[in-house]
Amino acid sequence: MSIFTRKGEAAAAATNNDGGAQESPIVSFKSGTTYKVGVKSIFDVAEYYGYGVFKKSGGVRTFVPKDQPTRNSRGYIDANPTYWDQAAELLYADSKAAKDSGASEDAVKKITDEAYLYRGKQRFLRAFFDLTTGKDIVVDLSPKQEKTLKAVIEKYAKKLGTIAFELSKTGTSTNAVVALSPIIDADEDLTDEERKNFEKLADAPFDMESFETCLYVADEDEQVKNLVVAGFDISRLGLSIGAAAQTPPTEPQQPDAPIDISEEELPF
Repeated sequence: MSIFTRKGEAAAAATNNDGGAQESPIVSFKSGTTYKVGVKSIFDVAEYYGYGVFKKSGGVRTFVPKDQPTRNSRGYIDANPTYWDQAAELLYADSKAAKDSGASEDAVKKITDEAYLYRGKQRFLRAFFDLTTGKDIVVDLSPKQEKTLKAVIEKYAKKLGTIAFELSKTGTSTNAVVALSPIIDADEDLTDEERKNFEKLADAPFDMESFETCLYVADEDEQVKNLVVAGFDISRLGLSIGAAAQTPPTEPQQPDAPIDISEEELPF
């Protein structure tokens, strides 16, 4: 089973609703980064759900589960929840119980905020052709960032073979902004080497299978260890390090709308 929920045209459409020995094409895309790129296709994109807990000190790096949950068209889990999803559901149940017992709004929010940390968050990988290196690259994006870039690509869809772009990211945290701006004067704004590389844009399509090399995959044992690192009491799931769950997972419920998080919380 692929680590991605959608690829290609299906992934490009997803935002319409509100490794191996192979060298990975994924590149750093932190604030202040700029690339001069070409776009081979609007469909060079993959959707995934990443898990992890961001902390300035420690935390759990973003991963995708080896065995993926089954999700419906809205992204909610229908079957095969991961241990992280089960942890989130337990905490959401805790928050409901706290609310029903008359706990303060702040106390309830503290529990729901913690529950949200363990949920898989929708992310996108999008491929571009780096004019500096003459190689395909992949950047990791939040849904909001993917919508921004896709809108530009759609606008210039009929001219992708003739227009180069500047891909950039500015700002930090919730103020992070990505942009894809057409390069109007290629003679002035591109070097000789970059212009030569742009001429190679159509030589080969992006290899969709290379998306599989871009993310960190964790099996169940590692997911359990990651829960411990994140601070969750795994005994609540009938787990101990190196042991399987003692009871079958319950069917997950659809929680209330999640809190907003930083654009750069995942991946890290």
